[in-house]
Amino acid sequence: MLLEREAIAEILKRHLSEFSPEIGIEEVGETIAAGDGIARVKGLPNVMASEMLEFPGGIMGMALNLDVEDVGVIILGDHTRIEQGDPVKRTGKVLQVPVGMPLFGRVVNALGQPIDGKGPIITETYRTIEGKTPNVVERQPVKEPLQTGLKAIDSMIPIGRGQRELIIGDRQTGKTALAIDTIINQRNTDVFCIYVAIGQKLSTVASVVDTLNQYGAMEYTTVIAATASEPAPMLYVAPYAGCAVGEALRDSGKHAFIIYDDLYKHAVAYRQVSLLLRRPPGREAFPGDIFNLHSRLLERAAKLSDELGGGSLTALPIVETQAGDYAAYIPTNVISITDGQIYLESELFYAGIRPAVNVGLSVSRVGGDAQNKAMKQVAQSLRLDLAQYRELVAFAQFGSELDKASQAQLNRGERLTEILKQSQFEPMPVEKQIIIIWAGGKGYLDDLPLDRVKPFEEEFQRFLETKYPEIGKEISEKKEITPDLENRLKHAVEEFKKGFQ
Repeated sequence: MLLEREAIAEILKRHLSEFSPEIGIEEVGETIAAGDGIARVKGLPNVMASEMLEFPGGIMGMALNLDVEDVGVIILGDHTRIEQGDPVKRTGKVLQVPVGMPLFGRVVNALGQPIDGKGPIITETYRTIEGKTPNVVERQPVKEPLQTGLKAIDSMIPIGRGQRELIIGDRQTGKTALAIDTIINQRNTDVFCIYVAIGQKLSTVASVVDTLNQYGAMEYTTVIAATASEPAPMLYVAPYAGCAVGEALRDSGKHAFIIYDDLYKHAVAYRQVSLLLRRPPGREAFPGDIFNLHSRLLERAAKLSDELGGGSLTALPIVETQAGDYAAYIPTNVISITDGQIYLESELFYAGIRPAVNVGLSVSRVGGDAQNKAMKQVAQSLRLDLAQYRELVAFAQFGSELDKASQAQLNRGERLTEILKQSQFEPMPVEKQIIIIWAGGKGYLDDLPLDRVKPFEEEFQRFLETKYPEIGKEISEKKEITPDLENRLKHAVEEFKKGFQ
């Protein structure tokens, strides 16, 4: 009995000697008002900008306005459950989201929480949604192509890894379809894709996910959905969360590609939050820092230097215009931040030219450096031929008599326009694009009726695959059309034309 008492006393002494009391100080404030996705909180003098705050019931908020009297908080959850007088607790952490490979193949919300019913995402890697932009020394020039699989874009408005290329156009002109085609075309490459849906309908997001699953593209894609039914703060946070996922890949030496669909809805969500937080409105009631909102997001897309692993993050922001007004406030802001734009036009779309790219208004400011040599060789004449064709079409509308050379240019332009048409969800390998653009540019389609151009393209590609497969392989490997290769292509196209009905 005595031994037991001594043993117990010894254990208690040891525990007491090892015990060191920890004093935890929690800063707790009080909710003054809440509603419409925002709350005003007092009693948090040391709160940080963008710090996470916890409301009762586990609802999180983010400090956005640090005023003298109170703090303006955006609520990332159900604001109807927060009432005046509720306690608000500081977390000491800035808003962060899970990143890494477990997110790929999944559909998540703006906070990285799964919404696809496939169970929790298990990852220990988290990243703050606002990241540091790589400086000039940490970057390298854009010089590696990111193939979209679309002839009109890869040939004339090429996109390079690390570039920011804006897709702009009215509603229902094929902006999302172009982005989805680009994702599908990354199959069997080393590029991971992130699709951020901002303010889209749930049915639209479900349709996109279904399409990606159908074409086997979902396994290397993360879909981040902040749908129209969610509060404005979630729409504001979503693109930054998507960018954090892409940055994690970029910084680990991998290649990522992100689509923001679309940034006009993002700006509208930010305007709503800002007006509720009583920030002074500026042009079109947008707050004064609306330009900074998008520039600090898009500047994070970069091709890192080889010393930092050579990873890249390529951004394709989408902006919807109203009645073709690309000179409006948000479109011009984003145009000035990006490295070029792909302008999609309603008139071309309804005329059956799809993708409905207006080549005259579209430009890529750095993509030419990222094009392979073979595509450069065939695309130079394509741009010129199409430019001359557009001028002649406008001139021919006056009904004047055209000389033979002008008629030949019109004829060539019509066939080149026909070549550039492409069905949705059918991206094409770059060597096949080069072959058909070369054939069109050299005049091998000039004598064909317009309705026979598409069958010619399909059958000629099949003919080359079966009889001369080494031609496509050589273009793919050498990335150049040598005089010898051009002679073999001439021989192949002439042989095919003899049997083409």
